[in-house]
Amino acid sequence: MSTPYWGPDFDALAAFDPDIAGVVTDELDRLRSGLQLIASENFTSPAVLAALGSTLSNKYAEGYPGRRYYGGCEVVDRAEEIGIARAKELFGAEHANLQPHSGANANLAVYGAFMQPGDTFLAMALPHGGHLTHGAKVSFSGKWFNAVPYGVAEKTEHIDYDQVRDLAREHRPKMIICGGSAIPRLIDFPVFREIADEVGAVLMVDAAHFIGLVAGKAIPSPVPYADVVTFTTHKVLRGPRGGAIVCKAEHAKAIDKAAFPMMQGGPLMHAVAAKAVNFKECLTPEYQAYTRQVVANAQALTEGLATEGLRPVAGGTDTHLALLDLQETGVTGVDAETRCGAAGIVLNKNAIPFDPQPASVASGIRVGSPAVTTQGMTESDMKSIASLIGTAIRDVDGSRTAEVAAGVRELVGAHPAYPEPGRTS
Repeated sequence: MSTPYWGPDFDALAAFDPDIAGVVTDELDRLRSGLQLIASENFTSPAVLAALGSTLSNKYAEGYPGRRYYGGCEVVDRAEEIGIARAKELFGAEHANLQPHSGANANLAVYGAFMQPGDTFLAMALPHGGHLTHGAKVSFSGKWFNAVPYGVAEKTEHIDYDQVRDLAREHRPKMIICGGSAIPRLIDFPVFREIADEVGAVLMVDAAHFIGLVAGKAIPSPVPYADVVTFTTHKVLRGPRGGAIVCKAEHAKAIDKAAFPMMQGGPLMHAVAAKAVNFKECLTPEYQAYTRQVVANAQALTEGLATEGLRPVAGGTDTHLALLDLQETGVTGVDAETRCGAAGIVLNKNAIPFDPQPASVASGIRVGSPAVTTQGMTESDMKSIASLIGTAIRDVDGSRTAEVAAGVRELVGAHPAYPEPGRTS
């Protein structure tokens, strides 16, 4: 067997291009020195990074295994076949496509498979927790199709399923989409299936945010109910940046043709191989334990933030993320993000349902537990993080920034990201 060649080592990079080498080391320092609470981020394993940095990056492989447009694909075919088999096993799916470069590309492929420009679809409104690709006017989805938004009930802040059903009956959409980027509670997939069947619509689940919890069996799966499920591989799933699709066998041909050649050219074979590595990681008992801890940590963090005076939207979380309403604190989302960031706490401002503020200001913040859980933090650490966030948000003049930053350093010092060889968190 040949010795794997991963490309120039870091010393060679530093000697040839110190500017980019400096960016790489600075980013590692940033990850190690702060609390990463962006709900859509995580830390990939060294094994995944090794596949990403491999010679598979060199191969053009337009098409699918056994049906490529270029010669010399017999090796990369194996990587894609292994990844497809693992994805089907992991999610109990009949078909899988690992070629989408991103979650947005995966969604684009589904639109291409089932819809024509001008067709109508139903999806969650962006201000209520949806996603740009679910009909926002600045997205292809809002420019090319007729998007009908549904939202949450004002009193409960849970998805308004009666509204979904009424809109479906009124508009007879070609497709119904559920899922989004800021939905803390579980989605009732059987109800969405019933509504889709009633009006003859395709049911698409955008599981980008929560698919890792599904893989770890921490929450129910949408796969038995959906015609097609799209997802990203870099959030709770803890894989490389990229997208994927699983679907029923009857839709396999349409999905594959939409992914390639309709929406994309050659797949990124190093990323496909890294997805396969990630799926193998997700098939382990250790990963299942990790996802259970992700949910427990998110709930503990949410409870701690509620104690700090931040109101949990929808009353809490069942997943890896929480949306907090800051209106009672008198602090906007953008100010909270800035104050926390100054102390090394990385989170994002986020609109809340029925938000009186524009999205660029927002009345809320979104927090997630995937990355800090990867570092080995548990519920007691979440209580400490909640206290630090509360202190930072209330710190109008910045006089306590150093104090909060010291607390952050203590936590990440005990649970480092990418610990040095020989050290575990």
